[in-house]
Amino acid sequence: MTEGPRAPRRTNRRWLVAEYADPGIGERNFRWAESPLPTPAEGQFLARNLWLSFDPTQRLMIARGDPPNPEEGLIPRGEVMSCIAVSEVVESRHPGFAPGDIVHGHMGWEDYTVTDGQSFTPSYKVPAGVPPNWALGVLGLTGLVAYFGVHEVARPRSGETFVVSGAAGGVGSIATQLAKIEGLRVVGIAGSPSKCDWLLREARADGAIDARAEDVGKRLTELCPDGIDIFFDNDGGPTLDLALDRLRPGGRVVLCGATARYGVKPRPPGPANYLSLVMVNGRMEGLLGRDYVARRAEAFDAMLPWLRSGRLKSKEDVLVGLREAPRGLARLYSRENVGKQLLRMDEPGSG
Repeated sequence: MTEGPRAPRRTNRRWLVAEYADPGIGERNFRWAESPLPTPAEGQFLARNLWLSFDPTQRLMIARGDPPNPEEGLIPRGEVMSCIAVSEVVESRHPGFAPGDIVHGHMGWEDYTVTDGQSFTPSYKVPAGVPPNWALGVLGLTGLVAYFGVHEVARPRSGETFVVSGAAGGVGSIATQLAKIEGLRVVGIAGSPSKCDWLLREARADGAIDARAEDVGKRLTELCPDGIDIFFDNDGGPTLDLALDRLRPGGRVVLCGATARYGVKPRPPGPANYLSLVMVNGRMEGLLGRDYVARRAEAFDAMLPWLRSGRLKSKEDVLVGLREAPRGLARLYSRENVGKQLLRMDEPGSG
């Protein structure tokens, strides 16, 4: 007889927004609090959060606003910090979710969240047999961005040269491996010798560049002597100009993220070399993860066999315990994480 969801405790530990992330981000931006357990209204469910995801765009949620506009995703001071999580439904007044369901959706940095399942990305049930860490990483929004960014936006052809910035991060680590599976020649740009070593040994990249210790332009010329067919950009910084300079005829640029630009004020100028696209009949296109949530079954069907066979590896950087949540987000900007930054929750009411 399977055990149902545990009865929730009556208090809820939470991290609230205390200060706007301007310019840095860390524990000082958040305030620890405890509150009574929330109760779902009609059309809502109460979920116990199991795993939390950290994504660079979370910094935009606590960017300085005057005042913050929740309609734009900004979180006012005193409200709980938001994230994508995998959670277990413990009480439901929502027709689409029942106690015991494991769901992926927007929750909070807290033990329990009440939600109607509608947010930037709608909540959905995690398929049976998919571990919660996979559901947040390689098979979550991160994996969807990498999968459709590589297969649909980049439109790869076997043998092409594929360069990815932020290659050892959440999306980049998956995109690197998917490009190799597609038969591309892959060069990853990362931020430390250990990350470059992982790219070469585990992700099977053909070349790796340490952006902190090497001259990126010089190394791109050495590793891509015939130019770049696809540049998958997770950084949004000066590397984009370097890639545009080296784009081959018909080259494509996939704009996925802009970690180097989030929270920077005044806002830095855009790429100086964008006219290179004209000279090579190139294309530059952005992608947004929520646009692919409805098509997640396509990505699951393709990637699950690769995961189970070992062709695709789920690289994760895991912290444990809700107290660690601010450090988890800060690690994205100090470039400490290797792979997808996750947090596994401890028991509600502990710590």
